[in-house]
Amino acid sequence: MALETVVARNIDASVQSRRFFFWMAVVFVLVAFGGFIPTYWARLGTANFHGPPIMHVHGAFMFTWTLFYLAQTGWVASGRIATHRSWGLAGISLFTLMICSIVVFKITDLRINDAHGFGDAARRFSAITFIGAFSMVVMFVAALANLRRPEIHKRLMYSLMAALMVPAIARVFITLFAPPGALEGGPPPPFVALPPTFVALIFFAVAMIYDWRTQHRWYPAYLYGALVMIVSNTAAVLVAPTQGWLAFAAFMQGLGG
Repeated sequence: MALETVVARNIDASVQSRRFFFWMAVVFVLVAFGGFIPTYWARLGTANFHGPPIMHVHGAFMFTWTLFYLAQTGWVASGRIATHRSWGLAGISLFTLMICSIVVFKITDLRINDAHGFGDAARRFSAITFIGAFSMVVMFVAALANLRRPEIHKRLMYSLMAALMVPAIARVFITLFAPPGALEGGPPPPFVALPPTFVALIFFAVAMIYDWRTQHRWYPAYLYGALVMIVSNTAAVLVAPTQGWLAFAAFMQGLGG
């Protein structure tokens, strides 16, 4: 009888966990969309908003990925595990396109800023983007490597999504704290990425607290994901002003040119 009780509790915890990840996916969609309202969505139809086509392609892939994650967690929460798995290859393809769009957009952005006299500032700030994209790939590959361990896999994917919220959170910081016209002087210094990074730790804390309250344990996957996010952005800030990074960014800027 005691064994049956333990099994029942484990099943109930698993069902609750699936719902938790679904509702957190809803939060990620709201943060991703809401964070970009002041700097992108609200300005999209205005006459003074000008951006290269790759900006919109990149935005479409990023937001589609967030919706895809919502759909995947929704299928799991409703018990449609087979559907979740059958869309796995599509998710790998979409993630690949998203990462490619990040790289291409940043190269385009480097060229545009260079033409406006902000080349060095843009090359320094590109460390946040390029190193951040690499860290996303690391987390995604780690999640794929744990496909047969669903409890680890879904927490690594959650960690990836939490890290992806940093740009949206950063837009909120820009809207609330940056002086008017601050971005007209070129890209900001790389260290501005650190406060949003630490705010994103809230997502990790929420998940760890939830696991502790429902399963009386926490998973190291959250710690690894948080460390990758913090280390990559901190490392980007440190290497951004070095001659080695500026040379690398200049090389990337010249690709395909």
